[in-house]
Amino acid sequence: MSTLSELSKLSTLVADTADFELLKKHPVTDATTNPSLVLAASKTEGYADIIREGRESLKDGKDMQACVQRILARAGQQILSIVPGRVSAEVDARLSFDTQGTIAYAYKLMEEFAALGVDSNRILIKIASTWEGLAAAKYLESQGIHCNMTLIFHLEQALVAAENGVTLISPFVGRILDFYKAKDPEGDFAGAKDPGVISVHEIYNTLKSKGYNTQVMAASFRNTGEILELAGSDLLTISPALLDQLAEDTTAVEQKLNYEGEIIKPVTDLDAAQREAAFRWAMNDDAMAHDKLADGIRRFAADQVTMEKALSEG
Repeated sequence: MSTLSELSKLSTLVADTADFELLKKHPVTDATTNPSLVLAASKTEGYADIIREGRESLKDGKDMQACVQRILARAGQQILSIVPGRVSAEVDARLSFDTQGTIAYAYKLMEEFAALGVDSNRILIKIASTWEGLAAAKYLESQGIHCNMTLIFHLEQALVAAENGVTLISPFVGRILDFYKAKDPEGDFAGAKDPGVISVHEIYNTLKSKGYNTQVMAASFRNTGEILELAGSDLLTISPALLDQLAEDTTAVEQKLNYEGEIIKPVTDLDAAQREAAFRWAMNDDAMAHDKLADGIRRFAADQVTMEKALSEG
């Protein structure tokens, strides 16, 4: 039995790609997308009709935001014809500090999916884990719109997401490792010593110990070793290249995450303003979390701009 098959018994496997052909290669349940992945996949033959429809909508007088939302929904619809579970569709990263703007964008995306006949329970709205994004997700979840909080680099982000009733969070393993490797190129970060792996263990065990229902989907892997150290996470979102490696490997898989301790419901005496202040200080006080969140937002926003430019010039 392949390592990938063994892993699928412990965690729900998610393909970290928007490429239709790559999605067909392995038996994954869900798929997650972001502007970077959609931009890369948009150059493939399978996206020709989707991109053409988007450009035609611009000619018909729709604005660029509506055009991109249409493309995301059409891509998501096609992805859901391949995978049996859910797809994540991301809000424009330039709205990461705009709660109302994020809510409005999410509603527009859901309207596009609804127009295509897609079951709303199969969609996760992907939002950057700023305070404003987390506030937007709290409202959206209250309205029955499920969210995936991305760019998680700190336990505080995970806790606020769980407190807000968010469906799923995506802690970024590899980008955490990148930060510490840049600081200490000769450091030993293999296996369980990987700081990204350590972060996900802390997040997973903390959320489970407090009885939260928020699912943990470890993301942004740099190697298969990180993935194996997180076997048992609720979900694992894996790039096509690493899925290929795991499918060809026969390394035995040991469950690393499986909280069986006491569940103690959280109690807080902080009001809303104090909770926000505590969150903002925690993020400011952690250079890695602060820098990587900002960098991730900038990268997603840049790819969004690149995609919009390509659409307008086509």
